[in-house]
Amino acid sequence: MLVRGLPVAQDLPVASTIPDMIAAARRPPEAVLEHIGPDSRIVVGAANGEPATLIDTIEAAGDRSSDVELHQMLAPRPRPSIDGGVPGVRHVSWFLSPFTRDAFHAGHCDLVPNTFSDVPRLLRRSVRPDLAVVSVAPPDEHGYFSLGTNADYSAAFIGELPFFVEVNGRMPRTFGANQLHVGDIVGWCPADRPLVPLPRAEVTERDRAIAALVAERIPHGATLQVGIGAVPDMVLANLRDHRELGAHTELLVSGFADLVEQGVLTGTRKATHRGKIVTTAAHGDEALFAFVGDNPGVEFHPVDYTNDPWVIAREPMLRAVNATLEVDFLGQCASESLGSQYLSSSGGQPDFARGAVMSEHGAAFIVLHSATHDDTVSRIVPQLQPGAAVTTFKNIVDNVVTEYGVAELRGATIAERTRRLIAIAHPHFRDELTAQARTLGYL
Repeated sequence: MLVRGLPVAQDLPVASTIPDMIAAARRPPEAVLEHIGPDSRIVVGAANGEPATLIDTIEAAGDRSSDVELHQMLAPRPRPSIDGGVPGVRHVSWFLSPFTRDAFHAGHCDLVPNTFSDVPRLLRRSVRPDLAVVSVAPPDEHGYFSLGTNADYSAAFIGELPFFVEVNGRMPRTFGANQLHVGDIVGWCPADRPLVPLPRAEVTERDRAIAALVAERIPHGATLQVGIGAVPDMVLANLRDHRELGAHTELLVSGFADLVEQGVLTGTRKATHRGKIVTTAAHGDEALFAFVGDNPGVEFHPVDYTNDPWVIAREPMLRAVNATLEVDFLGQCASESLGSQYLSSSGGQPDFARGAVMSEHGAAFIVLHSATHDDTVSRIVPQLQPGAAVTTFKNIVDNVVTEYGVAELRGATIAERTRRLIAIAHPHFRDELTAQARTLGYL
């Protein structure tokens, strides 16, 4: 029996001790289907938070399903439901991955535009989900399952939705506002599946040059947020001689663990969660998964907390580093599409861009190569390509960095922005860009 999605006493046998409750809640994967009906809207854990066995089960029953939607960010593996191959089940992406891009462009799955911090609110208001299915670490002696590497949007629904969980013995137990008690689930099934790693990006000389320009603008005692990519990785690698750095970041990557082990990242100068790394997800290699496991120095929180600009702004000297694909003379950043060709989604870049400029002595850096790898197309452009999605809009863009320098845009006029961006464009394109700026009336 469900009351607006919440489990009640009749769902599970009565048990008097935590071990009894855990044993009573164990169910075969097929039991998840008892909680799915026509028009069900299901929240699925992101990345390594995906319960692969449960999704396999839901897909296998697709021919008996009707208008079921699976809502997920960053699908970690290819699936028939993503490619439109499961009647009655539709994949709805909130951030495209390599396994969903082609399917979205072919019309086999959907994409919801969003800013990461707003995903839990949008799911509540627009989707009204019935069930959450996630992968978790084994329960502790008190009956708490940890959401492991991915708090994300799933943790925001603890206490609001029934959870059917897949207990993966390889999922690290992590701490924070990501604990799910056995009394709040409608069932669990076991799994033994390796986590999907995020290999470190291959680094080029351009990446090294950009990272060095950013790193020299990060003071001792700063609190850091970095995104995915070679440049953010190299920025962290360049901070080995810093002291008392902190981390409040959407994504925890391997470079943060390196800084902790080098004694650089201590969190002692943070205004909130002093001495703690605050994140909502960890994506990296086996060493990173081992680092976060049973580590009280790392706290995982729901994304509507970690990415709330007002929370971010509480950290003085916040430094945010995120990558983009294209920047126009106004400072608009297209970070999720090239023209109308969608590659990902907004993620948390706008959240941290705003939070960083609201932070006392804070700064945000948007990084990109000045041109394509063969130097035939400039990534500094007069206007974004037709159909391009503006990820971070001009009023909150602070610094734009290429291998040729740093353009400080916040508070600058359009003419000043244009000159500064042309100055960090690839030299091959500067004369052409200047002529185009005059045609637009910017110079």
